[in-house]
Amino acid sequence: MPEESSPKRTPQNIRYQDLPHLVNADGQYLFCKYWKPAGTPKALVFVSHGAGEHCGRYDELAQMLVGLELLVFAHDHVGHGQSEGERMVVSDFHVFIRDVLQHVDFVQKDYPGVPVFLLGHSMVLAAKVLNLVLPNMSLGPIDASVLSRNKTEVDLYNTDPLICRAGLKVCFGIQLLNAVSRVERALPKLTLPFLLLQGSADRLCDSKGAYLLMESAKSQDKTLKIYEGAYHVLHKELPEVTNSVFHEINMWVSQRTAAVRTGSPP
Repeated sequence: MPEESSPKRTPQNIRYQDLPHLVNADGQYLFCKYWKPAGTPKALVFVSHGAGEHCGRYDELAQMLVGLELLVFAHDHVGHGQSEGERMVVSDFHVFIRDVLQHVDFVQKDYPGVPVFLLGHSMVLAAKVLNLVLPNMSLGPIDASVLSRNKTEVDLYNTDPLICRAGLKVCFGIQLLNAVSRVERALPKLTLPFLLLQGSADRLCDSKGAYLLMESAKSQDKTLKIYEGAYHVLHKELPEVTNSVFHEINMWVSQRTAAVRTGSPP
């Protein structure tokens, strides 16, 4: 984002002017991170982290995607990581959506015509990304996605389709519960390709939500993979699980990137 001298500092007391950042519509400074391939990227991938974490936790996954000649970018959501905002507090979940689309628009200006994927994880992503299919919302520049109790849509994204209501209530209260209800109503409107990854032992996201998403979404290209005995954060699991997750994302993204670029089915 355009740099401007500012005395503002991150919650970790680092000057934003010394860090990659963007300023959202509310004037809040958000820390940004970029992983770029050596040449022109085949696709752009926005990584949307989950509740209570930060984009730095996706470095290993981002490096794998860069190896596929993809440009990966992310930011810490409001109230998370090195971004401004009261910790784990947001006035409206559409703030997350708005900020993501702002960041995607900014990066896409340098790569017109390059397909965009969204990789998102967990609660924040579920409420945020799936709401993109609501009648009054627009997917804008996003082409596809990867979902998971760890993923969902937009060329690629790691997200939780539906989240355990109890977990939502503890973390974000009634506002998130309402958002999830809206997501449930919006599922039949979902038509983008998606990969959904789910741990069978996930205690935050009931696997029933994954099956509901698969049944309800109108997408012609949709894939669900259940990891038996795995928990919530599939990209930080036992090596055999994480390696399989990375392989699934690698194959799925490679095929869809080629499909988006050529206009042919994967």
